[in-house]
Amino acid sequence: MKKCLFIISAVAFMAAGCKNNNQNLNADVEIPVSVQDATLRSIEEYVSTSGTAFPIGEILIKSEITANYFLEKNPRTGKPWQLNDKVKTGDLIARLEDQQYINDIKLETTQLNLELTESELKKQESLFEKGGVTQFDLKTAEINRANAKSALVSANLSMSKTKITAPIDGVIVELPYYTRGTRVNTGSDIVEIMNFQEMYMNVQLPEKYVSVIKPDEAVKLTNYTIPKDTLIGNISQLSPAINADTRTFPGTILIHNPKYLILPGMFVKADIVVTHKDSVIVISKSIILSRQRGKTIFVIDRSGLASERIIKTGIENLTDVEVTGGLSKNERFVTVGFETLSTRSKVKIVK
Repeated sequence: MKKCLFIISAVAFMAAGCKNNNQNLNADVEIPVSVQDATLRSIEEYVSTSGTAFPIGEILIKSEITANYFLEKNPRTGKPWQLNDKVKTGDLIARLEDQQYINDIKLETTQLNLELTESELKKQESLFEKGGVTQFDLKTAEINRANAKSALVSANLSMSKTKITAPIDGVIVELPYYTRGTRVNTGSDIVEIMNFQEMYMNVQLPEKYVSVIKPDEAVKLTNYTIPKDTLIGNISQLSPAINADTRTFPGTILIHNPKYLILPGMFVKADIVVTHKDSVIVISKSIILSRQRGKTIFVIDRSGLASERIIKTGIENLTDVEVTGGLSKNERFVTVGFETLSTRSKVKIVK
């Protein structure tokens, strides 16, 4: 019986010794982690939406007469106009020539007729002051001058149809090819110009933000083709009516696109900034653990040990969150390796 008790005691002693060794081993293990100092910075809360970008100005110019077509040169490159060329208002894009059309306008005759009627009107005004003509004669001269002036305006409008000029600043997006001197018919497409330095997009916004989102609020815009660039826009208008089927309300975003980074028809992601705070503690949402007692992160205390800390949060966006309690400025918190930590864990800071 004593022999059995001795064996059991020996086994118990060995087990206890192994347990103590494991505890010592665990106590000495340093878990590698990356840390970051809590600093003050800004954070924005935003509503995300998306839509298609459209140019703020777009015009397709067609031939208003049947005439021979001649493409002009871009004065800034010295080469014939081509697709993607930038144009300024008034730039001459093409000429349409037809001698019979010009002869029928009789521009020179109309100009001379205006000069004659103006001279006659001055003569009649002088005679009327001296009593040499009646008021009827004076009014007749005024009518003749007005008719001649209208005829000249009409002639100049007709002549303007022979010159295709840019009515807006923009970019050439369509330029059908015609051989020089080719006769084009009335209604033929000549050039299409878009102004997309300023663009707009129509969006549908969730009903719950109807009292939050306001006109003129800032919008950040991105597209997968410009991952390193963020454009700035603003809410230009909002509808007060809620769609009963989709529970959304429509709005329009104005896009400022001075470098032509977004092109007409592109699909754009828009983040509407609804709240902005400066000089607050901000951390990544990815390092927050959800516990029954609340949200926690791991903080490195003065002795270099990890400590799980309950925090309070404020505004947030897709990636970051404001910390309103539980973390002070300059405290170090764990950003990588926190998954295997527990309170009082020893850590080895690798970054």
